[in-house]
Amino acid sequence: MTRHWADFQYEIYLNGMTGSVPRLPTDLTRLEQLTEQRLGPGPVGYVAGSAGTGSTARANRAALERRRIVPRMLRDVHERDLSVEVLGRSLPAPLALAPIGVLSIMHPDAEPAAARAAAAQGVPFVLSSASSTPMEQVAEASGDGERWFQLYWAKDREVTRSFLTRAKSAGFTALLVTLDTPLLAWRPRDLDQAYLPFLHGVGTANYFSDPAFRAGLAKPVHEDPDAAVMHFVGMFADPGKTWPDLAFLRENWDGPIVLKGILHPDDALRAVDAGMDGVVVSNHGGRQVAGSVAAADALPRVVEAVGDRLAVLFDSGVRTGDDMFKALALGARAVLVGRPYAYGLGLDGQAGVEHVIRCLLAEFDLTLALSGHAGPGTLGIDDLIEESA
Repeated sequence: MTRHWADFQYEIYLNGMTGSVPRLPTDLTRLEQLTEQRLGPGPVGYVAGSAGTGSTARANRAALERRRIVPRMLRDVHERDLSVEVLGRSLPAPLALAPIGVLSIMHPDAEPAAARAAAAQGVPFVLSSASSTPMEQVAEASGDGERWFQLYWAKDREVTRSFLTRAKSAGFTALLVTLDTPLLAWRPRDLDQAYLPFLHGVGTANYFSDPAFRAGLAKPVHEDPDAAVMHFVGMFADPGKTWPDLAFLRENWDGPIVLKGILHPDDALRAVDAGMDGVVVSNHGGRQVAGSVAAADALPRVVEAVGDRLAVLFDSGVRTGDDMFKALALGARAVLVGRPYAYGLGLDGQAGVEHVIRCLLAEFDLTLALSGHAGPGTLGIDDLIEESA
């Protein structure tokens, strides 16, 4: 029988019979405030912060809030199946954990804890290039779990090639290439604290452990860490990359390639022309361009342009099960959740991440059922109305 994620609520109520209540709130929008109270301003600001005034992060939330679900009655939702096929992989639900770098600033167990949580719940874990743990160690923690690799596309082709070879060897099945960060954005919360963990060698583990990266150093990392950091800073991103450069990635990666950060339908069409397998409609959670279009407002146009030709995934602003419902109704094949699981990690390690996944999917399962759907495949634009802004 298919797993009913909604049963998590009965587990919670039954545990309450013995006086046990959840360690973390089940309203995931409360996690940010709790994290602010418990962790230092540098790490919290880095995860919670956005570009400029935060207008894009607010717009992401507003665009999802503005769309309202229209429930339908007397449909058989007794047996539900949330499973989907994405990028040729069968997933138990249309959810993955988004790539977030430097997770060690949130919890010492960092990426391995998040990867173990994802594997335990059967959802894909997307590892950031900027992780605080080398990809091979994260793969080991993930075990048989579905894992994808996010690439920050370095200036140095040999480092990029080495990353792809290592990721493939470590069992990462899909490649997500982040296109929206050729430069670091203006982020006042980080600037006001002068907080950039990379300059302290945090979030550089994949680079410092990489043979192609180390070949470019005069001395080993441990002998001259500052020089290693500066070498990293000099190659981390490349604002000179253009569409023809994607051919290099296609030549060096034989699995699915997904372009992350697509907001314009014409860019999505170029992704098709370049032989890509998917796009993530995303504005980096509002962290890159202040004043940007909200991700949920960009989603329908991208789906209309390419939804029948490649996998359209979605992130930026997802906090609840109903957010998931709305993104899928707007045409996304699956969603990536970011900040909430980082807060869960910061507050309660692996258990906190599992809590976030289970709450999100329980609420999504219930929202589906109570709106008249037995699975994500029947969702469509007719399930939503849009309130005037």
